[in-house]
Amino acid sequence: MAKVELKQPIVQAIADDVKDAASVVLVDYRGLTVAQDTELRKQLREAGIIYKVCKNTMMKRAFEGTEFAALDEHLEGPSAIAISKDDATAPARILCKFAKDAKALELKAGVVEGAVYDVAGLTELSKVPSREELLSKLLGSLQSPITNLARVLNQIAEQGGAEACEAAAPAEEAPAEEAAEAPAEA
Repeated sequence: MAKVELKQPIVQAIADDVKDAASVVLVDYRGLTVAQDTELRKQLREAGIIYKVCKNTMMKRAFEGTEFAALDEHLEGPSAIAISKDDATAPARILCKFAKDAKALELKAGVVEGAVYDVAGLTELSKVPSREELLSKLLGSLQSPITNLARVLNQIAEQGGAEACEAAAPAEEAPAEEAAEAPAEA
């Protein structure tokens, strides 16, 4: 059997993984300990991210004709690939956070939703909260006025209802009306 026939399924597997991917990030994993690598793989797996160590030539062949072909120039030295199909910022966020503790892990480049990012771009992208965090903040912002209205209405009800507020309001307005009428009479 020829070498090409052995490599073709691997190239096809990479191509299938990157097909319909929201983001792909390349890293240099040299220098990571086994414990660090295991922890990194665990974090990525929990986030639903595919993480593989592949040969550069096979990744280049798999990227041909896709938006990820722009990563070819960064495929030098040992490379690992992190692929996310759902959360576009998850690989950059997890890898950048992990690289702060494990100095041996180096980001190379990435493609996120069709745009190519270098290391600085990936670092900035890693600061963007996840989709779930953004949705929870939006929901909190939408619920805040309603919650405040409910709280005010509850306080009014506890103080004797609307009648008590109406009785207190004319008493407060009377001195203000007398003060306003006094200069007009003079």
